[in-house]
Amino acid sequence: MSFTRKPSNVATEVVTRPNPAQRVVTFYQEVIAEMKKVTWPDRQQVRQLSIGVIILSLFIGAVIALMDLIFQGIFVRALPSLVGG
Repeated sequence: MSFTRKPSNVATEVVTRPNPAQRVVTFYQEVIAEMKKVTWPDRQQVRQLSIGVIILSLFIGAVIALMDLIFQGIFVRALPSLVGG
């Protein structure tokens, strides 16, 4: 038994790609168009959020420093005295 493939009824379309320079120009134009759609924060929002990030970073740093001191006390000072060192 032999099977033959029927010709496809789907139209094939040849797509030509623009040259690299034209693609770069198109990309740049699309970037500019998207940047115009962005809602930028005002100066007050930037200031508030920046202060929030700085405060959060300082808080996390303080927590890490506290954990470092606690673990240093456990592993460097208390643990050797428990095992006879």
